Amino acid sequence: MRFPTFLKSLLLGVPVGVTLLDCVGYVARVEGVSMQPALNPDATVTDYVFLSRWAVRNMDVQRGDIISLISPKDPTQKIIKRVVALQGDVISTLGYKLPYVTVPEGHCWVEGDHTGNSLDSNTFGPVSLGLVTARATQIVWPPSRWQQLPSTVPKTREPIAMGKRPAAVASSRSVNNSSSSSSNPIGEVH
Repeated sequence: MRFPTFLKSLLLGVPVGVTLLDCVGYVARVEGVSMQPALNPDATVTDYVFLSRWAVRNMDVQRGDIISLISPKDPTQKIIKRVVALQGDVISTLGYKLPYVTVPEGHCWVEGDHTGNSLDSNTFGPVSLGLVTARATQIVWPPSRWQQLPSTVPKTREPIAMGKRPAAVASSRSVNNSSSSSSNPIGEVH
């Protein structure tokens, strides 16, 4: 008995598609104003971004990256924020219960670009790197907004003191950045 071509394609296509979405990345819609002006700068236009799972497979994030993560407040929700500080960094907070925080090992400090309109580390504190699911690398829709997302931390939000990164992570990241352009932030993902 011969399988119809459609069934053969389906049997091959579904596992390949799931693997690509799970390991490489996917496109997601960004909702909300927490990442303005980097994402959704105009309330009438919604940005769609490519979220690279591959880019965070070793939990290698750097300051300025825009990442998607599982919300520490609501595990059913994914949020997009900018990494402002890494483990060992000392950051000046904006309304957190402590005026200064040293980011613990295995954690990062994330904030939305639209200060005051973002549920971020200033509300829930440092975030475990285990909650990071992907890094936003490009805006893919609408066509008028096609662009790479740069990894930059606003001057006003740079850490007061920078922690030391493990040499292997720092050197591998600098080699990767010299051969390709860096990626950058987004906002709420649904």
